[in-house]
Amino acid sequence: MQKPEKINGLYQAEFEKDSCGVGFLCHVKGGKSNSIIRDALTILKRLAHRGAVGSDPDTGDGAGILIQIPHEFFTSQAQRTKIELPGAGEYGSGLVFLPRAVAARGFCKETFLRVAREEGQPLLGWRKVPVDDSCIGKAAKETQPVIEQIFIARGKKLNEGADFERKLYLIRKRVENIVRASNLAHKALFCVTNISSRTFTYKGLLMPHQLEQYFLDLQDKSLKSAIALVHSRYSTNTFPTWNLAQPFRFLAHNGEINTLRGNINWMQARRGLLKSPLFKGGIRKIEPIIVPGGSDSAALDNVFELLLLSGRTLPQAMMMLIPSAWENNRLMDKKLRDFYQYHACLMEPWDGPAAIAFTDGTRVGAVLDRNGLRPARFIVTQQGCAVMASEAGVLDIPPRDILRSGRLEPGKMLFIDTEEGRIIEDREIKEAVSSHKPYGSWLKENMRGLDDLPQPNAPQKKSNNILTLLKAFGFTREDLKVIIKHMAKTGAEPIGSMGNDTPLAVLSQKPQLAYNYF
Repeated sequence: MQKPEKINGLYQAEFEKDSCGVGFLCHVKGGKSNSIIRDALTILKRLAHRGAVGSDPDTGDGAGILIQIPHEFFTSQAQRTKIELPGAGEYGSGLVFLPRAVAARGFCKETFLRVAREEGQPLLGWRKVPVDDSCIGKAAKETQPVIEQIFIARGKKLNEGADFERKLYLIRKRVENIVRASNLAHKALFCVTNISSRTFTYKGLLMPHQLEQYFLDLQDKSLKSAIALVHSRYSTNTFPTWNLAQPFRFLAHNGEINTLRGNINWMQARRGLLKSPLFKGGIRKIEPIIVPGGSDSAALDNVFELLLLSGRTLPQAMMMLIPSAWENNRLMDKKLRDFYQYHACLMEPWDGPAAIAFTDGTRVGAVLDRNGLRPARFIVTQQGCAVMASEAGVLDIPPRDILRSGRLEPGKMLFIDTEEGRIIEDREIKEAVSSHKPYGSWLKENMRGLDDLPQPNAPQKKSNNILTLLKAFGFTREDLKVIIKHMAKTGAEPIGSMGNDTPLAVLSQKPQLAYNYF
C-alpha cells in the first residue's frame, strides 16, 4: 500500500491540478490509415486526467478529435441517404449541432440552404450522424443537440482549395449571424463545428472514453486519416457546453490566455482597418470576427482562422499570435526581430501559459508560449509517425522504434508538412517566414519612434518658488523626498516596506491629478 505523501505547509499534492490535454498524431509522409485514428483515440483516453467532470460523474467538460476528410467513408455513407458526393476536395462538410425543436431546426436548415444559394454553392443535403447517447451523463443528455452532417458542393465558378475554404467560411459566418439575430439565440443550441473540404471534427460534451462510444462513425474501420488532433477539456474560464468542446476549426489549446480582454478589444478597435481582396467585398459579412460568448481558446481560433483565410501561412499566423520572446533578445537574427516588430504593430500577443496544436488538414504543428509553462512532449518513430502530447507515454512505443524524442522549448515550433513528407525545423520555418517580405525596410520607411519626433521649442520659464510648483502639480514634500529624489538619482522606482496611509484619490478630500485615479 502506498504511503500518503507528507503534507508540507499549506501545499498538498492531492490538490495539484493542470489544464486541458492536447495532442496530435500524424504520418509524416501523409499515409492515411485507420490506425492513426485508433492510436489518436488512445492518446485521448490517456489524457483523460487532464479533463474534468462536474457533479455528474458521467458528464465531462468536452472531448474531440479532428481528422482529414475521410472521402471514401463519407461517399459510402452519403449514398445511403441518396446524396451523390463529387470528388475529394470538391465538397465541404461538417457537423452541425441543431436545436431539438422541429421548427427551430427547420429554420436553421432553411437558412443554410438560402445562404449557400446566395453564395453560389449547391447544398447537397444532410446526413443524420449515428450516435449512442446511452454512454453519456445526465447533464450532457439534457443539453444534447440534434447532430447532423452537412454537405456543400463547390460552385463551378470557384477554384478549389483556399478559395473554396474561404467561401465555406463566409457561408458559415453568415448563417451563424442570422441564427444569432433570431429568437433562437438564447433558447436553443446551434453550433457549426466546422465546414471544410479538408478537415472534419467529432466532438461534444463528452469524456475521452465516451467519444468513440458516442460517435458510431469512429468505430468504423474504413475511416482513415493521416492526421488526427485530439483534446480533453478542463474548462477554466467558461462553463462546459457542447459547442465549446475542442478541437476547434484549426487548433486545440491547453492553457489560459491572460490578455484576452485586451486582445478582443483591440480586434474590435481595428474593425475599420480590416481589408482583404481575397474576400471580394465580403469582409463585413463575417463580422463579428470573434464570436461573443466563446472561450479564450475559441476566440484565438476565430482570429487564427481569419489570418489563415486572408492569405497567411500556418507558421506566419501562429508566429503573429504567439510570438517568441524577441524584444530584448539581442542574439536573435535581425530579420526575425524585424518580423516580430512589424507584426507587433498589427497584432498584440495572445499571452498566457499555452501549448497549442494546429492543422489545416495537410500541415500540422505545435507551439509553446514564450514562457514555456505548459508541457509538450514529442516522439518521431522509425515507422514515420510523429506524436505530440501534453504528457509523456500516451502511446506504447518500444524504445527501439523511437527515432527522435524531446520536448517543445519556449517559443519554439514543431511543424510537419505531409505534402512535402518531412518535419521542418523551427529555425528553417522562421527563416522562411521572416525572409518572405522586406519587414526591415518597411519598418525603416514607415515606423516612427517617440525619439524621432521634433523637440518642442517652448520657452523654459525658471522659478525659484519650488513649493508653489509642487502644490500646483499635486506633489507633497514626502513625494519629493521619498519618490522623486530616488527616481532622479537611480532611474528606478523606490521600494518601501512600510504601509502607505495616503488615501485613495477617489476618497481624498484634496484635489488630485487625473492619473492618481488610476
